[in-house]
Amino acid sequence: MNTFGEIFTITTFGESHGKAIGVVVDGCPAGIEISESEIQHELDKRKPGKNEISTQRKEEDKVEILSGIFEGKTLGTPIAMLIHNKDVRSADYEELKFKLRPGHADFTYREKFGITDYRGGGRSSARETACRVAAGAIAKKILDKFNIVVFAYVNKIANIESIISYYKNFDINKIDEYRNIVEKSDVRCIDVEQGVLMREAIIKAKNEGDSVGGLIEIFVLNVPPGIGEPIYDKLSARLASALMSIPAVKGIEIGKGFELSGLKGSESNDEFCTKDSSIITKTNNCGGILGGISNGMPIVARIAVKPTSSISKMQNTVDIKNFEDTTLKITGRHDPCIVPRAVPVAESMVAITLVDLMTLANLIPRKF
Repeated sequence: MNTFGEIFTITTFGESHGKAIGVVVDGCPAGIEISESEIQHELDKRKPGKNEISTQRKEEDKVEILSGIFEGKTLGTPIAMLIHNKDVRSADYEELKFKLRPGHADFTYREKFGITDYRGGGRSSARETACRVAAGAIAKKILDKFNIVVFAYVNKIANIESIISYYKNFDINKIDEYRNIVEKSDVRCIDVEQGVLMREAIIKAKNEGDSVGGLIEIFVLNVPPGIGEPIYDKLSARLASALMSIPAVKGIEIGKGFELSGLKGSESNDEFCTKDSSIITKTNNCGGILGGISNGMPIVARIAVKPTSSISKMQNTVDIKNFEDTTLKITGRHDPCIVPRAVPVAESMVAITLVDLMTLANLIPRKF
């Protein structure tokens, strides 16, 4: 499926080395003020070629709005957006026509469809995520109406971990300050000093022809209680589906996640208390979700992003044309660490998920 969501939906299309990629956003309420420059601002956060720790593919990622927005406001009709691919070097991938790249989807796509676009990974490329970020910009504008803040940042790269995370040295009152730090950081980390070490680790891996992965933490503030459905359509399940759909993401945890498996119930339970005529919890080990439904506390999730699969070290593989074992050394332009550029993608998928579930709960009207 190339469509995500039930009411507020996004459908993406295009391949990495095709003429363009794009997205159609449907179910968006009318009257949302949004400009092309606001969408472009989000896209600029993930576009390639910005610094030496990202791929040197130079794409403008300039968004073109084709429909659904008139005089700066959404019409309530499908919003179509297009992003042209301009800096492609398909010749770099000619050797890959019959050689399976370790860690990539070449083999599984061939097994499923009998054909695959080997140029830059085709449809399986992370290039597709630019479409999600464009759609996420619209979702964020809708959430602004409810004062809901979605904020993601790098928590770990290689073995270097930030000393600031939601459960460690985090100050909710400093969200704007944290965001400014992340915006200025090549690695999109709150912790400036550890961020420098992360950057060095990425450059070291790049110089060795290798790559590194890491962790991204997503924090969401002001989500009202009651979002999410019982059993099979839980908020946690929807978030897991959304975030696991991002290329290179291999794991997710909500709240303290896997750490809870080593605690006692008396240590993991979040006790209730009252504050300003509301019921809250003293702690937030559950990450803002109980029984699959938001409880009004900040939503916290972390995703594990594997090292970039395209590396320039010699690797063993199979030549499917001659059906024989062979070797492969990947050339071309690739990210030595995809984690920083995945941050705005994670924010977008969370925002899109929340808008869809809030629409299902009749909290978002058809027009503003």
